[in-house]
Amino acid sequence: MTHIVKMQGLNKHFGDLHVLKDIDLSIEPGEVVVIIGASGSGKSTLIRCVNGLEEYGSGELVVDNEPLAPKGQSQKGLAIIRKQVGMVFQQFNLFPHLTVKKNVMLAPMKVKDASQSEAEKRAMALLERVGIANQAEKYPSQLSGGQQQRVAIARALAMDPRLMLFDEPTSALDPEMIGEVLDVMRELAKEGMTMMVVTHEMGFAREVADRVIYIHEGQIVEQGKPEAVFDNPENERTQSFLARVLKH
Repeated sequence: MTHIVKMQGLNKHFGDLHVLKDIDLSIEPGEVVVIIGASGSGKSTLIRCVNGLEEYGSGELVVDNEPLAPKGQSQKGLAIIRKQVGMVFQQFNLFPHLTVKKNVMLAPMKVKDASQSEAEKRAMALLERVGIANQAEKYPSQLSGGQQQRVAIARALAMDPRLMLFDEPTSALDPEMIGEVLDVMRELAKEGMTMMVVTHEMGFAREVADRVIYIHEGQIVEQGKPEAVFDNPENERTQSFLARVLKH
């Protein structure tokens, strides 16, 4: 089976700080992998390396059969990868001067060379898919945080990605808005979207993940099925982390 993501011996430094340490990780098509760990453990850096937002220092990284060089990646190579990878961030990063619909239309027009009518049809279908087609003509500032994040998901899906990356997509939301974003992500998982998700939402991880990965200080310390990691963690660091987060 061809891996969507394959990392071997991946290392990343920020100056003297060794952020990722010899990461070996493969993601299969249709797999939902949830990455957990304390703040500063390297989770976000890991997935940012996957679409070239961060350059790694050494090792190997292949995304959808396209090798991603450690440094000096060609713009052509990055463009190929970013056509196949959608990413949703903590902050929504929507263009405030464009309507919701036009925010979603940008990717098909600029990346996929779609006509305006094709892009509009695609945007409306995606906004319907994430449950906010009725907000299409509003501007981001007129929407709640949960609605804005759903627009961001629709925008990422507009590129027809083979892989979706989520970097703590609910961390900037009020508690009552978290559920509506997680519901959209659950539906994507049911539809077979390959996903790498960094999150502190342990209930979501337990319910949706095919595999949970625990990262501690830049290393994969434990991974496995959600029930194994959450109910019977083998590593002491995993046990300590889960004891802290699950009691809240």
